[in-house]
Amino acid sequence: MFLASLYSSVSSVVEILSRITETFTALKRDGKKGFIPFITAGDPDRQTTKDLIIELARAGATLIELGIPFSDPMADGPVIQRASERALRHGFGIDDVLQIVSDTRKETDVPIILFSYFNPLLQFGIERLAREAKGTGVDGVLVTDLVPEEAGEFASVLRASDLDMIFLVAPTSTDERLKMVAERASGFIYAVSRAGVTGTRDEMSAEAEKLVERVRRFSDLPVAVGFGISKPHHVRDVWRYADAAVVGSAIVKVVEESSSGSVAVSHVGQVVRQLLS
Repeated sequence: MFLASLYSSVSSVVEILSRITETFTALKRDGKKGFIPFITAGDPDRQTTKDLIIELARAGATLIELGIPFSDPMADGPVIQRASERALRHGFGIDDVLQIVSDTRKETDVPIILFSYFNPLLQFGIERLAREAKGTGVDGVLVTDLVPEEAGEFASVLRASDLDMIFLVAPTSTDERLKMVAERASGFIYAVSRAGVTGTRDEMSAEAEKLVERVRRFSDLPVAVGFGISKPHHVRDVWRYADAAVVGSAIVKVVEESSSGSVAVSHVGQVVRQLLS
């Protein structure tokens, strides 16, 4: 009886202290803020994606969002839409994404979350996804079009495999929605800086800071802010009030404009170091 109780307690601690949680805890302890880059898996190919993950970790990524290519990315702007199209053109799917994560684990332990629409995950199989994602070294999942009201079963399946469930919140989210997200999220909460689709902007929205303040009324989880961040002063501004800045389109655009995979890796590393300078 005692051993069973002890095992249960240890298991609870392990679940709470996920790699994402440990990473944000270390940042807070050191008085630092986080940087979360996004890339589309399979753009332009498998090897480049693996090399990009490793380079992003070396350049200072706190964790990495790995986008699963999808044919109808309604929340994404043209840059990320084209990245999905390039990946899908050579049949890149979730099996390939998970293999890349497994391969990178030989060289980096940076936390990686899958960033996806729900349909590809559903087709793959939710329980299979959780099992194989955990086995390959994935740390969490963010589903862009799965609202918290409908995410209970999915979140439970992830939790059973010790995977964090990341939720999006927006300036239009009601307090009731924020409270529900706070109850179901783990790892961190992703605050969208403005309504609309992904893409770079010249200036950040003041709505983002207000949203982070609202989220903190309901949750002690770290809050990352994304959508539109593309310049060093954007990152510094977000760091004033949030725990991490997310950069996606600005990085994916560098990949798109590069003449080869190796050039993309080099240029992305340079861009990230400039953003963090």
